[in-house]
Amino acid sequence: MIPPFAGFGLGLRKPHYAEFLETRVAVDFVEVISENFMVDGGRPRRILREVRERYPVALHGVSVSLGSADGLDGAYLARLRVLVDEVEPVFVSDHLSWSRIEGFNSHDLLPLPYTNEALDVVADNILRAQDVLGREMLIENPSTYIDFAPADMSEWEFLDALCARTGCGLLLDVNNVFVSASNRGFDPLAYLDGIPHARVRQIHLAGHSQGSELLIDTHDQPVPVSVWKLYAHVLPRLGPVATMIERDDAIPPLHELLAELGTARRIAADGMRAAA
Repeated sequence: MIPPFAGFGLGLRKPHYAEFLETRVAVDFVEVISENFMVDGGRPRRILREVRERYPVALHGVSVSLGSADGLDGAYLARLRVLVDEVEPVFVSDHLSWSRIEGFNSHDLLPLPYTNEALDVVADNILRAQDVLGREMLIENPSTYIDFAPADMSEWEFLDALCARTGCGLLLDVNNVFVSASNRGFDPLAYLDGIPHARVRQIHLAGHSQGSELLIDTHDQPVPVSVWKLYAHVLPRLGPVATMIERDDAIPPLHELLAELGTARRIAADGMRAAA
């Protein structure tokens, strides 16, 4: 099982590179998008090496395509393994989704049906990825906008089964739970109560936007009250866990993200006091 790593971190984004390299930012770790650094040398890899000298790093991918029915891209996994060996990350994660078929990559996180057939496909792909990478992965719950019919299980039951069959851990995106619950009409508390809590190693917190009919996982807003409430609900059920603020667009000054991270710290401290 993946060892726990407790702490509070931020996603490393280009507008904040200089501050992370020239000052000591009050975070316990940073997370980077794996694909942005899967290059041979150059400035991105140099920056990552320098950041890694200062902070623990988590690698978060968007292109493993764990739900692909035609298997995984071996060349992609080989490049990711090189990055893993260099960075020695605290976690390697990707999403419960698919994006690639027959060599075509949609560059989007497409949803899966929660069926036994899909479970077989995803579990086999996770086992292969973990074998190539030489470590267990964290799997992130996606933001979803539709339900497939029929389904053999709920999304949280699907994640529980994946963990049992592959030994993977979970990256619990609390914002994604809220967005999916709002769009698909399920109870977010039932989701948070139903996941295998012992497998959660990292939490993402983010904001979203209101579309014409659905909530959209845009990562361009501060964490809303609704997501903070879900975070406070699930946190006492978990063991040691790493929490981070995820912002990918409309990126604010670093001090604003650190203030949000301070809110996460306070909620975690309040939960510990209540449990004592």
